[in-house]
Amino acid sequence: MAKRILIVDDEPRYLRLLEANLRTEGYEVVTAQDGSQAVDVFSNQPIDLVLMDVMMPKLDGFGATQRIREFSNTPIIILTAKGDEQDRVRGLDLGADDYLVKPFSATELLARVRAVLRRAQPPSEAGQSRFFTHDNLKIDFARAEVWRGETPVSLSATEYRLLLQFAHHVGKIMTSEDLLTSVWGPEYRTDKEILWVSIARLRQKLEDDAHAPKHIVTRSGLGYLMPPIEE
Repeated sequence: MAKRILIVDDEPRYLRLLEANLRTEGYEVVTAQDGSQAVDVFSNQPIDLVLMDVMMPKLDGFGATQRIREFSNTPIIILTAKGDEQDRVRGLDLGADDYLVKPFSATELLARVRAVLRRAQPPSEAGQSRFFTHDNLKIDFARAEVWRGETPVSLSATEYRLLLQFAHHVGKIMTSEDLLTSVWGPEYRTDKEILWVSIARLRQKLEDDAHAPKHIVTRSGLGYLMPPIEE
């Protein structure tokens, strides 16, 4: 069954171009021309991926991303202007899974779409124990569910895959390049910005104190690790 992608952009010419490129690759496409319309469209049909422009009337891409994240973890790629680093960081911090900087080629667009949809698939945990615990953190691999104490934690597919890297390598320091390659893919191995924001979001969701983390710890100049629990 073809994946359905929602494109949100207020420029009709750009909207048509993106739609044509995606339909050529076999994707179903629906469109919206502002953030408010995007939330309505998203709420009324199943969507597998959202391409979200930032600068739009009525409700911008940041506001629409924030609203969608209130009830869904469907992958979102934000579309930003060249050089707008603050926009990229803000979009990722609001829960976007990835970003594309305008102008971009059809090849880059399709590669990012494939990568994000691939990450959205539940990872195989064959041969693993069903449950993992680390202090007050618990993961149910079979259901892809996470709890902090008795409270369920909502993670995006990318955040969940990132957490699994730590859970599967307790006590091992992993470099930024290791994590980016394993979770996002080799084409992302130098994109440390997306990793920093994703780890910050994980800490906000999993840690009792994000400024004094116990699940995901930074080793300055080396990388990150989930330290062993002391007996």
